Amino acid sequence: MEFKYIERNPKVLGGKPIFKGTRIPIYLILDYLSAGETIENILENYPQLSKEAILEAIKYASEYVRLEEELIEIPN
Repeated sequence: MEFKYIERNPKVLGGKPIFKGTRIPIYLILDYLSAGETIENILENYPQLSKEAILEAIKYASEYVRLEEELIEIPN
């Protein structure tokens, strides 16, 4: 799958996925979302991002997990 707002560049943050044209790692925004931050609050703090870019980050994470062979074990 090709992503419009996400890239991996070995010269930026060690090749971790970032939002294109920034040094903002995808995991940072996903961490904010998982902590209960709203997309609107994130956009206030990171005006260089768009709602579409944040939604694409969620899609990226979903695709990554779907393709992972070994998942993190979650206790019952």
